[in-house]
Amino acid sequence: MNYIHQFVFGIYPYIALAIFFLGSLARFERDQYSWKSESSQTLYRGQLRLGNILFHIGILGLFFGHLVGLLTPVVVWDTLGISHGTKQIIAMVAGGIMGVMCLVGLLILIFRRFGSSRLAANSTWRDKLVLVWLILTLLLGLATIFVSAQHTDGHEMVLLMTWAQHIVTFRGDAASFIIDASPIFKLHLFMGMSLFVIFPFTRLVHVWSGFAVVGYLGRAWQLVRPRN
Repeated sequence: MNYIHQFVFGIYPYIALAIFFLGSLARFERDQYSWKSESSQTLYRGQLRLGNILFHIGILGLFFGHLVGLLTPVVVWDTLGISHGTKQIIAMVAGGIMGVMCLVGLLILIFRRFGSSRLAANSTWRDKLVLVWLILTLLLGLATIFVSAQHTDGHEMVLLMTWAQHIVTFRGDAASFIIDASPIFKLHLFMGMSLFVIFPFTRLVHVWSGFAVVGYLGRAWQLVRPRN
């Protein structure tokens, strides 16, 4: 079991990130016409706006919350005078709000996609895989809140932060920090990392384009000349 744990939480994160970056690059280079969100608005507009807004606000909040929460060094929180227990409560409350918002939006989108015969007929196995993977990952994440509520001293949270920071700084002992973590946390981590694996092969690649719009801020003015 120790070998499996070392592979999943010490080696697999790098495999997932390699597939995430190289797979996205390869798809952009070889298949740019598929680089899109494949909007279904023209097929069926019902419930799209509400589900879309709730899902995207929730998922973006969760993404940046995880990014800041896991990768900010513990010393920064200590310097700010925020105790480990307080940070854990903040993470539980903020994660719960964003998680529920994301879940409601995702359920609306799932019901919309499979409740409409036109949408269901135009949904690929990749679309279904993403939806199932997202909702399982999200439910596991929400379940971690109840696990965390049983010990609010912040100790396990600090171990998860240390694991993530050791992964991104390429230190080989990362997996050892979460060997005694709750199985719910481990499952959530595995599902989250695997989401990066399937990312390049699904419509999720349009997320890159969302971040790329920042480039438009420095784009030159477009010249429009009238016909004379």
